[in-house]
Amino acid sequence: MPVIPESVVSKSGYTTASRVRRSTAAPHLALIAVQVMFGTWPIVGKIVLRTVPSGGLVGLRVAGASLAFIIIGRMTGGVGRIQRKDWPVLAVSSLLGLVLNQWLYVEGLSLTTAINATLLSTAIPVFTLLVGMLLRTDRATLRRLVGIALAAGGVIYLIGPTRSEFSSLTRAGDLLIVANSLCYGAYIAVSKDLLKRYRALTVITWIFIAASVTTVPVGVYSLSRVSLAGITVSVWLTILFIILVPTVGAYYLNAWALARVPPSTVAAYIYLQPLIAFVLAPLVLGERLSWRAAIASLFIFAGVLVVTRRGRSRAVRELAEHPEAFGH
Repeated sequence: MPVIPESVVSKSGYTTASRVRRSTAAPHLALIAVQVMFGTWPIVGKIVLRTVPSGGLVGLRVAGASLAFIIIGRMTGGVGRIQRKDWPVLAVSSLLGLVLNQWLYVEGLSLTTAINATLLSTAIPVFTLLVGMLLRTDRATLRRLVGIALAAGGVIYLIGPTRSEFSSLTRAGDLLIVANSLCYGAYIAVSKDLLKRYRALTVITWIFIAASVTTVPVGVYSLSRVSLAGITVSVWLTILFIILVPTVGAYYLNAWALARVPPSTVAAYIYLQPLIAFVLAPLVLGERLSWRAAIASLFIFAGVLVVTRRGRSRAVRELAEHPEAFGH
């Protein structure tokens, strides 16, 4: 188990210092639960998108999560104020990490399969490292370049240059998911200073509140164009599940586990998400795991493994300190 340098300490309410306690079964069980929660999001999201437009789903998720975080903050005293000088950074972080992130992901999910969306999201550590290298906050090494090349090869193969019926039907959605992952990598780079100065609960709550300014009006407009009477109770309960489980609940379990295992371990558990989608999507949505997706997953998995190995990348550490990272 790698040891994180003592200088790597987050003021987010948990620590990633060398004081991280020896791993027990509990943190790993928590991380498995987190990935199960995150892995169900595209599955249930596809179900909701059958009757609710993407803009409406984003607005409901952001508004509901904002309210949940505010309530939790009031109960725990964990939400503080953001200084005025940090408002511009907060606004940009909210735009990249939630507004564009949510719109691109949910719209992409509506145009592609849950399997493709989950598989492409697995490459988030690679996209994060790529952004870090472009901004020169992470060093370009041969190992990392090989990892990026492997993952990129898998992404390109999945989207497919050929004109087969399957790839042409899902290509637009796949490209939106790729854009979503790039936005998230940029968000991690922009928001890292906020997490150094404020508690994670404070940052994530204000980011959700700021995102509500844009996403909620768009969501209201989107919902006004559909018949609310046609949205069944089961769909509303599914939306509530999306807000409470793969958004708020997974965030806290991930943060709790991060205080007990190294960031590289947290990042490595992302591999479980595609496996969950590979099992649930055919059962729940009737999707099929194509040979193209299976082969692409091998390349993407290999690239992420190379990038996250030993957790020495600053991008990987910062990614793990964003417990909401893999939940989109």
